[in-house]
Amino acid sequence: MQGIGYGLLVLFFAMGVFQSAASFREIQRPEYALRHFVRFAAAKVAVGYSMEIMTAVFSICGGIISNVMSGLGGMIGAGADLPAELVTAIEEIGFLQSIPLWLVSFLASLVITVLSFILILTVYGRFFKLYMYTALAPLPLSSFAGEGTAATGKAFIKSYIGVCMEGAVIVLACLIYSAFLSSATPAADASLPAVTMAWQYLGQLVFNMLVLTGLVKGADRIVKEMFGL
Repeated sequence: MQGIGYGLLVLFFAMGVFQSAASFREIQRPEYALRHFVRFAAAKVAVGYSMEIMTAVFSICGGIISNVMSGLGGMIGAGADLPAELVTAIEEIGFLQSIPLWLVSFLASLVITVLSFILILTVYGRFFKLYMYTALAPLPLSSFAGEGTAATGKAFIKSYIGVCMEGAVIVLACLIYSAFLSSATPAADASLPAVTMAWQYLGQLVFNMLVLTGLVKGADRIVKEMFGL
């Protein structure tokens, strides 16, 4: 992509020169030529070192994510356990009573599995977005060569930073979800039948998973609202 980027670099540079020049005499002015030469040189460096620039931005955002994880490190190992009342009720039911309980558990586990796949696909999709941004970086970075097209390069950098910062939102959402599960374990009413207790417990778990999935899927919108990226 660097070869195409260099070709666009020359094109955007020529467009910028002729768009900003009121006359041919203005092009001959030293300060005018120097300004465009500096812009062209900076854009050439950006295209030539696009991989290094993208890696540096990713490292900075990765450091922010690492700080978030280290600051909330105590929440990583948190989890949820089945209430003792629910375990006791399940162990005491007979075979016929276990059939509706099995159906409830199967439906809940199916929903949780689907939501888990959505979470995994969202995270992997973000990584593919990062790879695509990095691979195509020379093309939008070449727009810095022209004064009128520089806005495209700025928008690309802001969008790439936004994709990187989505990782911080996703990590923070998962850590808060884990801490919420450990501190607010779904309760079970021992006076209810085992099937009803399991339905309430699994329903609360599914609801929590839906909230987490919504936060992860909406990470890009959260980043745009918080940082304007």
